[in-house]
Amino acid sequence: MAKPDETACIAGTLRTEESPVPDATITVTSPSGEEQEVQTSETGKWSVEVNEPGEYTVVLDKESLPDDVVIGQGEITVDVARLGVTQAATLDVRTGSYSAETSKVDELIQSTVNGLRLGLLLALASVGLSLIYGTTGLSNFAHAEQVTLGGILGYFLINQHGLGLWIGGLLVVILCAFTGWFQDRILWQPLRRRGLGLTQMMIVTIGLSLALQYVYQYTVGARTVRVLQDNPSVREIGPVTITNQSIVAMLISVVVLAAVGYALLRTRVGRATRAVSDNPALAAASGIDTDRVIRLVWTTAMGLAGLSGLLYALVTNGIKWDSGLQILLLLFAAVTLGGLGTAFGALVGALIIGLVVELSPVLGMPGDFKYATALLILILLLLVRPQGLLGKPQRVG
Repeated sequence: MAKPDETACIAGTLRTEESPVPDATITVTSPSGEEQEVQTSETGKWSVEVNEPGEYTVVLDKESLPDDVVIGQGEITVDVARLGVTQAATLDVRTGSYSAETSKVDELIQSTVNGLRLGLLLALASVGLSLIYGTTGLSNFAHAEQVTLGGILGYFLINQHGLGLWIGGLLVVILCAFTGWFQDRILWQPLRRRGLGLTQMMIVTIGLSLALQYVYQYTVGARTVRVLQDNPSVREIGPVTITNQSIVAMLISVVVLAAVGYALLRTRVGRATRAVSDNPALAAASGIDTDRVIRLVWTTAMGLAGLSGLLYALVTNGIKWDSGLQILLLLFAAVTLGGLGTAFGALVGALIIGLVVELSPVLGMPGDFKYATALLILILLLLVRPQGLLGKPQRVG
């Protein structure tokens, strides 16, 4: 039996816009000319095992398709860069009555669902970022690297070491939470006690962000990694097409965010956290251990960011060494839009940013400008309401 790192897998799901296509014949040709033939299952899934890197040609046999199914793209090239991974291959088939034109309403509904998914993933990270700012006043530019860390740890623990998705995911959150505790214990608390200003500490976070990016690049290279299990099953709900993994990820995000909100509002630790956020000096004078609260906030925030990165790598196109840098502005935009230092504001801001990013191409903005559109919305809102949606006005002077 071949070892996992001695083989790779090319896999896909053959389906039209309506249903899977079973019993279709697919031929995979290796770089050396060796052919493998496979048939799709009842759910349209197929996979072949290969043992050499290089470019593979995947061809769908037209004669094996049902009469009402036509080929959109029946031959593709798949580049297997290295062994030990699963490479997705997408063949395009459709029914004979299929029309490529999608109604604007259907596009809006689909993009809205995608925006909610992105917003919930951003919310997991931005809530922690807002809590850190609220309790310490620090803008943590390394926070997005914790999102990257969650995705990369998920890739190594689940894909490379074969841990189950739930066990591996729980371990990812625990490890990321521990990095938050460790950071505050050896770095941020000593710097606070030395009286280091927020500007200097912010510069430290920028340096930490750059250092982590180089560590990630050294570890996984420039490639994109995903937390892959099997080919995701696709569910169609009216005009919305969504994978089961995305549905589970959204449900997990809602449950976790609800738990955080309940903890902040109904528990003693949550009330202490809000007291430290409102007035650290008064909270300390009333007997609250501010260092302990801040360390708990760092631990929780890093765990939430790790969970966000794990789900992001699971349901989107994957995560790279610089993915954190790409979403950093979106996180700060969500926190600022909702109101600096307010956890619930960060949640609302993240949902708005996610919706704007996904809806802007449908509403006529070029796809490359969708992130700029979100930041433009932020600027316009701050001109009208400088404190953000749920923030409190600040006296100046």
